[in-house]
Amino acid sequence: MSDLTLSVSKTINAPIESVFNAWLDPEILAKFMIPGEGVTVPLAESDARVGGSFKIMMVAGDREMPHTGEYIAIDPHSSLIFTWQSGHSVDGSTVSLNFSEVDGGTEVELTQVKFLNEEAREDHRGGWTRILDTLDSLLS
Repeated sequence: MSDLTLSVSKTINAPIESVFNAWLDPEILAKFMIPGEGVTVPLAESDARVGGSFKIMMVAGDREMPHTGEYIAIDPHSSLIFTWQSGHSVDGSTVSLNFSEVDGGTEVELTQVKFLNEEAREDHRGGWTRILDTLDSLLS
């Protein structure tokens, strides 16, 4: 099932530069990488360059959920591609973000590839949707 793909999109009510940069700024990442109710992000690190890595520690109750990855491509204000590693991902999973200016702000199209199964894909769909909603609230 690792060939499964998901795509979600959202118009963020903010300039494209702000939306793009939010994904590379650890201080801002910690404020919007919230995939569900009761989740916090006490640690976010980012070495925002191709070949650089990031770490996002999500915490729900007493459960720590580390997420790490490496930046594969960074095209300022246009696209961002990184690997995605967590306790719920499979090897080779990547996330691609495409940014475009639209009336009312910035359209973000997020695509993630490779999931353990359909349930994991749908869990990620819900998580990414909440993350994009939180980003919109934060930047609007």
